[in-house]
Amino acid sequence: MKILFVCKHNRFRSRVAEAYFNKINKNRNLKAKACGLIQDNYPLDKDEVEVSKKLGINISGKPLGISSDLLDWQDLIIVVANDIKSSIIDENTKCGKKVIYWQIPDENNGNKENIERIIKQIMAKVDDFLEEEND
Repeated sequence: MKILFVCKHNRFRSRVAEAYFNKINKNRNLKAKACGLIQDNYPLDKDEVEVSKKLGINISGKPLGISSDLLDWQDLIIVVANDIKSSIIDENTKCGKKVIYWQIPDENNGNKENIERIIKQIMAKVDDFLEEEND
C-alpha cells in the first residue's frame, strides 16, 4: 500500500507524518510520501524543524506540491490537516482509492509547546494506523 500524507503546504503536518511513518514502519509493503495542496516557496518554520528534530523526526527539505504523478502513485490519501475541504480530495474515492481524514489543526502560534503537542498528536495517529495495518 502506498500512502500519501497531505496537508495544506507540506511544510509541517504532512512532513511530520511522512518522516515519522518512514522512521518507524517495518512493513516493506507500506510506503509513504507527503505533499501539500498548495505549492509555495516559503521556508520551513525554524521552531517546527527544531522541535521535530528534538523528537527524532527530520522534516528538513523542500516542500512538495500535489501532482498527478503522486495521485497516480498512491493507494490511500491521509489528510493530516483540518483546513482542507473534503470536496477537494474526495475525487480520490471515485477512482476506487481510499481517503482518511485526521483533522489535525495547525494552531501552534509560534509556541514550541504547541508545536510539540501537534507533533505528538500526529505520531499517535501514525502509531495507531500502523498498528491497524499490521494486525
